[in-house]
Formats: sequence, C-alpha cells, structure tokens
Amino acid sequence: MQNNAVLNLEESMTEPAGRLLEMRLFTLHPGTREEFHRISRDGTIPMMRRYDIEVLAFGPSLNNDDGYYLLRGFDSEEDRVVRSQAIYATEEWEQNYDKPVGDMIASYQTAVLPRSPELLVRLTRSAQVSHA
Repeated sequence: MQNNAVLNLEESMTEPAGRLLEMRLFTLHPGTREEFHRISRDGTIPMMRRYDIEVLAFGPSLNNDDGYYLLRGFDSEEDRVVRSQAIYATEEWEQNYDKPVGDMIASYQTAVLPRSPELLVRLTRSAQVSHA
C-alpha cells in the first residue's frame, strides 16, 4: 500500500496543482486500525474521489501502531471546508461511515500547508527513502 501512496504523489505533480495540502493524522483506538484501513481503502477514499476530493495518499503510520494518515489536495481553504462539509453531510456518509469511522477515532489533527511542486517532490523523496 505504501508504494501506491508514493505513486499517487508522483502522479499528482503532472496534474493541475492545487494551492493547499491537508494532512490529517489520526490516532485510532487500539485494535481498530486494520478495519479503519479497510473502510478507508474500500469505502471512504473512493467516495471522496467520486466527490472530486483529491486524495494524494493515505494509510497506516509507520511509527505508530494506532496511527493513520490522510493527505488531500484542495484549491483553497474555502474549497477545503466546502468539500469536506459537503461529503460529511451526505446520506451515504451518514448511513455507512459516520458511526463506524467515528467510533474508531480517538483523536485527530489537521494541518493545512501550501502546496507546491517542490513540496510534492520532497514528500515523494521522503516516502521513497522510508520504503527503501
């Protein structure tokens, strides 16, 4: 799975660049990460992509048994807020993901940073080094 995350970062550099990256770092309740990843991979990530949210990378943290990350790209802070609120308000999210995903998350942090081709190159290099 980790190599796919690197590939997604590399592919995103050839697409029109958004101006922001959003990084979410989740701390999950012990013993729930495998199920959280399954739901993300098979459900929430494809849903986000159907709603035109650019998911660049996601997966289990390498340094925390209860950690998980999600990296998404947006055109602006307003775009980030509007798209996020819209997806979480859908019937699909409410019926399929809100409770099970919410119950697995102990806490999370969101960092928003400027997006540039240089940053994506650095992230890609860091991911490649960590997987060598």
